[in-house]
Amino acid sequence: MKRSISAILILLVVITFNVQAQNLKVTLSGQIRDTKSKSMLPFVNIRLTAHDSVFVAGTISGEDGRFVLPDIGSGNYRLSLTSVGYQSGSQDVLVGQLSSFLDLGNIEMVSDEKMLSGVTVNAKQEIVSAKMDKKTFNVADNITQTGGSVLEAMKNLPGITAGQDGKIQLRGSDKVMILIDGKQTALTGFGGQSGLDNIAASAIEKIEIINNPSSKYDANGNAGIINIIYKKEKKDGFNGKIGLTGGLGALWIKKENYPTIRPQYQATPKINPSLSLNYRKGRINLFFQGDDLYTKTLNKNEFVDRFYNDGDIVKQQTKRNRTTNIVTVKTGADWLLNNNNTITISGLFSSEKILDRGDEPFFNGNLSERRRLWQFIEDELKTTATASASWQHKFKQPGRVLNAGFIYTYHRENEQYFFTNILPTYTGLDSFKLLSDEHVADLNLDYVQPLKYGRFEAGVKFRRRTIPVNMLFKPGLNSPLDASAGGDANYKETIPAIYGNYIFESNKLEVEAGLRVEYVNLDYYVNPNHPTYKSSGYNYTQPFPNLRLAYKLNDNNKLSLFYNQRVDRPNEVDIRIFPKYDDAEIIKVGNPGLRPQFTNTFDLGYKNNWNAGYLFSALYHKRMDATITRIGSIVPGSDIIYNIFQNAGKSYNNGVELMVSQKISPWMTLNLNLNGYQNIIDSFTVVNQYPVENVFTAQKEDIFSGNIKLNGLFHFGKLLDAQLTAIYQAPDLVPQGKTFSRFSIDVGIKKGIQKGKGELFLNATDIANTLNLKKEVRGNGFRYISTDYYETQVFRLGYSYKF
Repeated sequence: MKRSISAILILLVVITFNVQAQNLKVTLSGQIRDTKSKSMLPFVNIRLTAHDSVFVAGTISGEDGRFVLPDIGSGNYRLSLTSVGYQSGSQDVLVGQLSSFLDLGNIEMVSDEKMLSGVTVNAKQEIVSAKMDKKTFNVADNITQTGGSVLEAMKNLPGITAGQDGKIQLRGSDKVMILIDGKQTALTGFGGQSGLDNIAASAIEKIEIINNPSSKYDANGNAGIINIIYKKEKKDGFNGKIGLTGGLGALWIKKENYPTIRPQYQATPKINPSLSLNYRKGRINLFFQGDDLYTKTLNKNEFVDRFYNDGDIVKQQTKRNRTTNIVTVKTGADWLLNNNNTITISGLFSSEKILDRGDEPFFNGNLSERRRLWQFIEDELKTTATASASWQHKFKQPGRVLNAGFIYTYHRENEQYFFTNILPTYTGLDSFKLLSDEHVADLNLDYVQPLKYGRFEAGVKFRRRTIPVNMLFKPGLNSPLDASAGGDANYKETIPAIYGNYIFESNKLEVEAGLRVEYVNLDYYVNPNHPTYKSSGYNYTQPFPNLRLAYKLNDNNKLSLFYNQRVDRPNEVDIRIFPKYDDAEIIKVGNPGLRPQFTNTFDLGYKNNWNAGYLFSALYHKRMDATITRIGSIVPGSDIIYNIFQNAGKSYNNGVELMVSQKISPWMTLNLNLNGYQNIIDSFTVVNQYPVENVFTAQKEDIFSGNIKLNGLFHFGKLLDAQLTAIYQAPDLVPQGKTFSRFSIDVGIKKGIQKGKGELFLNATDIANTLNLKKEVRGNGFRYISTDYYETQVFRLGYSYKF
């Protein structure tokens, strides 16, 4: 398999194509002055022509000498100036693909001639950006996942895979920063990612994948950034969209339950009504987006075989039937005070109600004896409210912008677990309650200054984040809960940051160089009576540089070299001191001693576009220090496995990514995405503190892994479209073990009706019901193999109408 993937990658790397770029619209500006007096020159005739003298655009300078030429396409131009009493002038000017605004600065006219740069604007509205740092996907084009969550919609996008814990991965790493409309919120997490399955895809316009972020973004997320952009209508008047989706999952049982437990969920319903409204008139724009996502899901159906060095074998199943109802509302207003100032006020509210009913039987090796039955009910309510206000000031010089914003987010987790611990000699009733309130305030100021051959960006940001948490254990008869590990904890984080970013572009060369400096102060206060952990924290001041060098081989081919340094700070749940008992014998625990993971990334990209498609390829190398991961261990006299977050030393990721799109015919387009990488984890030794001190040592491990995605898009005419997606994920490396391969196929079809205002769709995910999550883990004194036959096959039917 490794040779086959390598052969495919090598073959595709050497493919070359001719390309004709489409136009990106750019605004060109400048200011005309008299050479001697330096006074502004009004009413100067300005004419922009191509090199073949074909007229492109023209205007007249204003009373302040300023002129603006909007909507200029890419190419080499000549800008000519004429004015009564002054000599005509002209000059060639280059405008590249990186900036939407270019400022030619002061242009002086003398009594005879003046050269002024003509503008060459060459850019393309396509999936891979001109800088090759970003890929953009319209959610509406992903027919196979219409009607699902954002998490489900992302699984089919190039470069993204779904990990073992339901998290998404970019290039084999789940260290991804998630943004909503360019900002972090508690809905999707401020540290690690969360909540992607809680956002309805019907509310989303597009998704951006940023593998090599510049310094203007926060420094966390070594794998990159995913930006989720909500729908927002731009047409005048009152308009909107209404939709309704229904679906069923788990129509067939993948794996029968072990004896003596309650049935799995089957024929699970999915219901998603949605409403989008927008009113734009004059200087006011009002917007509203509301969704209700109700689902029943076989959320987990994991079978684990545990083998211990003393010969004992334990077979267990964890079955979790989940009922979820998520209501999300996003609303706000844009107020154009005048042509230079805009104020935007918006709010987002989400309420997620989760009810889990779980069964976890434990048997001996031949299933002849049930040793224990652990049943639980989880009743959880997550509430998120975000309020934001922003002000944008546009200076007279086009493209010169000042943005100021404030965001406050409140997120509450109210979680209750009720356990029934059934053993041969007794039955115990246990419970616990966890209450967590997260408060985050962000204040930011950003400035953009257009330059003659690029632009300069700078800004500051301040974040204050606090998370008080209370865990209350209520042990029953012979309780297995560690009640002494409860109590209070308080997470406090302060992060001021400043950044600067410079972009330069010439005919052949592009340079983007930036530096972000962050100071982080984290304090974690815990219950002083906790038997293991004490209050902890850390602080540091760290520069995070980024550099991009690009060379245009010709008009159709470009190479880009990226470097950046990023950090993944432990999130509050990663250091949370309380053991989690949704699995009674493989228990997850946080670690207050966890420290940040720093990553250096090198990326070489090649881009080639042509009328019928494109090629994008990248070679990348990542070097991680203080790698954050979970380590499983057991303590003497117990067969319980404790999974604890640790810094596991150095790790590396070397890989290649390829994206090829080709329009085969007027009715069919094929997209192929390949990502192959070698994962390396150096040898390391860590000390697990909980519940008692024990040492774990691992040898160096490495594996070649990757994934392949094939998307077929079919346009049959008469507003009828279809999509087929096939995904293969190769075995991958995890600390102490590996994951196994997996494969799935999704299909979808949609039909425009009612003169294009209405739309019907039908889709099915994992139509062959083949997608399972399997892994093997080895620790000191044990090993286990687990396979999760959770619900993956879902059929959906939906309708939407635009008005």
